[in-house]
Amino acid sequence: MDHERARALLDAERRRIEQALAELTRGGGAPTDDDFDPGDQATDLYQAELDDSRETGLREQLAAVERAEARLAAGTYGLSTESGLPIPDERLEVKPTAELTVDEERARRG
Repeated sequence: MDHERARALLDAERRRIEQALAELTRGGGAPTDDDFDPGDQATDLYQAELDDSRETGLREQLAAVERAEARLAAGTYGLSTESGLPIPDERLEVKPTAELTVDEERARRG
């Protein structure tokens, strides 16, 4: 894949993730009388756990972007980190942080 195209894809992915993280950290606010209703507390707890899980996933995605950026800088972007085989451009267009070929990823999942 062309270096400039790879850079653009990774930049777009980074922006998407950072925006999602920023949106996740917005909200909240001071508690109101409604926040002390047991039903609301259960909903708030569920939402907090959901947000924590989503934040963890987004941080993992951001780490994948950083690894891909490091591979791009090292000249190994687009090659499997497992076998060194080329990852097709079509796959990188869809998943710019791909570290494995489709077959390798399938084999890992079992």
